[in-house]
Amino acid sequence: MQGAGTALRELLVSAQRRGCLTAGVYESAKLMNVDPDNVAFCVLAADQEDEGDIALQIHFTLIQAFCCENDIDIVRVNDVAKLAAIVGPSEDSGEPRDLHCILITNPNEEGWKDPALEKLNLFCEESRNVNDWVPTITLPE
Repeated sequence: MQGAGTALRELLVSAQRRGCLTAGVYESAKLMNVDPDNVAFCVLAADQEDEGDIALQIHFTLIQAFCCENDIDIVRVNDVAKLAAIVGPSEDSGEPRDLHCILITNPNEEGWKDPALEKLNLFCEESRNVNDWVPTITLPE
C-alpha cells in the first residue's frame, strides 16, 4: 500500500510538470465528457468531513461509474491536505483548487511511459482481482 502512495505522489508531480493534470470535480467531468479516451488515471479525494457532503458523494458515484465503464483506473485518497501539498495551488491564479477529483491525461508526446502510472495500473488491477474496485491509497508523509 505504501508503495502505491509513493507511486501516486510521483505520478502527480510528473503529470503536473507535463501539463497532464486536471483538478476539480466539474473540470474533470467536462474533460471526461469531451475526451474520455485521453484520461489515463483518476484520483478521488475526500477528508472525513467530506463524507457527509451528499452532492460530492453523488459526483463521486457518477465519476466512478464513468471510469469503470471506460476502463480508467481509479483510486481514492483520504487526505486532501497531503494532496494539496503535492499539487499545490492553481498555476494560473495561485488560488487553492478543488482537489476532490484529479485526472491524469495522456501527454501529447509519443511513447511517454510513466513508471509510476504503470505501478498504479498494476496496483488497481490487483485490487480488482480481490473485488476492491476503488482502492484507497495512503499518501506518504
